[in-house]
Amino acid sequence: MAMKSTVALSVLYILAVIFVSAKAESKTKSCNDVKEAYSSKGFNVNDVPNKGVHGAHLKVCPQGYSCCTLEMEEKLSQQSRSDLKEPVNRLSSSMQSTFTQRHRHFDQFFRELLDNAEGSLHDMFVRTYGQMYMKNAELFKRFFQQLRRYYAQGGAAVNLDSMLAEFWAELLERMFQLVNVQYEFTDGYMECVSRHTEQLRPFGDVPRKLRLQLTRAFIAARTFTRGLAVMAEVVNKVSTVSASPSCVRAAMKMMYCPYCSGQVALKPCQNYCLNVLRGCLANQADLDFEWNNFLDAMLSLADRLEGPFNFESVMDPIDVKISDAIMNMQENSMQVSQKVFQGCGQPKPSKAFRASRSIKETGFTGRFRPYSPDARPTTAAGTSLDRLVTDVKKKLKHAKKFWSTLPDTVCAGEKVAIGDECWNGTAKSRYESVVMNSGLANQMANPDVEVDISKPDVVIRRQIVVLKEMTTWLKAAHSGNDISFENEEEAASGEESGSGCDTPNCGADTDIYFSTPTPIKPNLKPVVKSDRTSAALAVRANLLLALLGLLLVLLETHWR
Repeated sequence: MAMKSTVALSVLYILAVIFVSAKAESKTKSCNDVKEAYSSKGFNVNDVPNKGVHGAHLKVCPQGYSCCTLEMEEKLSQQSRSDLKEPVNRLSSSMQSTFTQRHRHFDQFFRELLDNAEGSLHDMFVRTYGQMYMKNAELFKRFFQQLRRYYAQGGAAVNLDSMLAEFWAELLERMFQLVNVQYEFTDGYMECVSRHTEQLRPFGDVPRKLRLQLTRAFIAARTFTRGLAVMAEVVNKVSTVSASPSCVRAAMKMMYCPYCSGQVALKPCQNYCLNVLRGCLANQADLDFEWNNFLDAMLSLADRLEGPFNFESVMDPIDVKISDAIMNMQENSMQVSQKVFQGCGQPKPSKAFRASRSIKETGFTGRFRPYSPDARPTTAAGTSLDRLVTDVKKKLKHAKKFWSTLPDTVCAGEKVAIGDECWNGTAKSRYESVVMNSGLANQMANPDVEVDISKPDVVIRRQIVVLKEMTTWLKAAHSGNDISFENEEEAASGEESGSGCDTPNCGADTDIYFSTPTPIKPNLKPVVKSDRTSAALAVRANLLLALLGLLLVLLETHWR
């Protein structure tokens, strides 16, 4: 009797175990949660079986009982490609937008500064010189047109040194004729005057200082602006690099194989995610070295823009500086004229000369208030260069190590889990593999992504070259040099536009506006004693002619 009871209990226990196991198996085979999650991705819910099926047909996920069919696995693989690109594209697009906007702000600001400077000079010179300026306004208009061309196209379009030399030579020609209207000058004579512009130094030290200031400021401004544009272009091109098939396979296994096992809420282990992303973004991480060098060069040039190469502090007072040069010529016109006469010969008196006309047309009487940096107007879009630079420096610093830290940025927060309660690629358990370092060379032993380290991505390697080249230009601009046209045909002539300074410490002396230059002696004809006597007689003759002309005008007025 006891034996029968024992047998009965054993049968009941076995039946209970079978029932519980069947119930558990039935539960694991239920695919209702998978249906809901699958349809939330936009797929047809009818693709999902009601209960688990044997997964021998699957190519990526574990091949036990599964809620995924082969068709579902293929669709989820395509979804994983999009899901992998989404955070990378979002982060890249945000950075691209940031620096595209900063490029637009800087470019607009520099161009508007040029427009404002030209307008300010025009208004000032109209009030001060009147018709004398209006008759020669095209000289100044052409001056600003050339500055705009140099800003936009650099030394390939305009040799800044030559352009400035021509501007001052032509200004000297026109002013020399205005202060010597009692003489006639041939074209050949005026060419002689132009050749001696630098030796005569009729405008004092203004041309030398302005050349140095304009060269440094323009090179820094245009190179920095170009750097912002290159930054956005690099981000755009790198973000378009597509994921490899092995990367898509790894992403599918990480993100959607838990679906197939019915664990739709299970998140990947963080270290597992890092290995997958570092394998998938290995080529992008290789950008980091040149990317960081480029950013360091941009930050160094930004410091120059705030200091000795400040474009705004050069362009705002340019009207005052040119006016000072004209005033210097006016005050020293007698000495300049005599040096020219000694070097180029005594000109012939003008037959049409009239003293009244001479007095009227040579009357440069304008004087300007000293320029004060504190009185600088707010320009372009209601901002200033200091504000723009301060803002962009913060953005540049934030962009450091962007590419190598992309996996860490993506594999964070609610997207991953830490500990044992996470998907490790095969089951719900701790991830035991070692996390790979960033970069292509470190992916040879990546346990989760097959990476061919012998075939670097061509697009990304090209962008590394672009960054390296731009960094070279930025470092040259930091020293006041423009090398951006060395690949152009103009380089064959051996000339470089704007060799602002030659040493790495160039610009350290921020007070470049008031340095004392080495005196330059005009290389004209030596004046011997007899020449001095002749010069003195010539001055007296000129005065007599002027008095005679004035007397004739008075007599003519009296007889009328």
